[in-house]
Amino acid sequence: MNVNKLQTFLTLSECLNFTEAAERLYCSQPSVSMQIQSMEDDLGVPLFDRIGKKLYLTKQGEHFKPYAEQIINLLASAKDHIRQLEDLSFGTLSIGASNFVGVYLLPRMLREYTTSFPNIKINMNITSSNHLIHMLETNKVDLLILSDRVRIDETRYQRTTFYQDELVLIVNPEHKLAKQKTCTLADLTNETFILKPNKSATRVYLEDQFQEHGFTPPHYMEISNLEGIKQGVIHNLGVSIVSNFAIQQELKHGLLVKVPIQGIQFLRGISYVYPRNKHFSPAANKFLPLLDQANL
Repeated sequence: MNVNKLQTFLTLSECLNFTEAAERLYCSQPSVSMQIQSMEDDLGVPLFDRIGKKLYLTKQGEHFKPYAEQIINLLASAKDHIRQLEDLSFGTLSIGASNFVGVYLLPRMLREYTTSFPNIKINMNITSSNHLIHMLETNKVDLLILSDRVRIDETRYQRTTFYQDELVLIVNPEHKLAKQKTCTLADLTNETFILKPNKSATRVYLEDQFQEHGFTPPHYMEISNLEGIKQGVIHNLGVSIVSNFAIQQELKHGLLVKVPIQGIQFLRGISYVYPRNKHFSPAANKFLPLLDQANL
């Protein structure tokens, strides 16, 4: 089995159409069919089902796909790494990041990095934690940067926490709590909390903290995006608890007010995560010290 067959399989698994796969691969449709048939013969299992005029991955094909992705991506990384040993003006730094990290924390660090290595291409994927873990498993990224509240398999991945992020209560400037220096959880009994959906790591953490302090918010509004949450508070739809780092512009311009909650501090670590057997490229090795020395 060669790399071309693996690439053909992955292309066909994405579009599920032989004609389209042939166009993407700049080859003939019979060539695609022959390579897939050859792979199925090598593996001894069918990778695709043809039902009517539609094509579907078989169960075996679905399980084989992440391995094929891993092989293709690992080979591309190896080529990059070898060339970077001689010349750090070449190559790509691939990072997976959660929404908060990718939007608010990393740009400042990446600016410092690109100043030192202007010819290294930056590829930052901002997506959900589940998708990020998949990207790491298939070698699509060098490392992930995300909250330490996201669960990972500690036997497979190394996690290093480099920053402590404080979450703070925010309210609209016209809210009754906006004029107070502090408040208590009891003051929030009748408030609507605007939070991310209940599978979010931040939501789980906050609800654990609420439970620990004997507090149950009576009303929730769910918004999946941090910018959407901030806009919800700005328009007085409710209150929220978000990263202090992410609201600096809104505080500066008087769009939001943060109110400390007496006796409670919400803290979460921001970590970088990578496979324990990971061979970092020279480009990635130059980036890690910027994280370890982060002064945000």
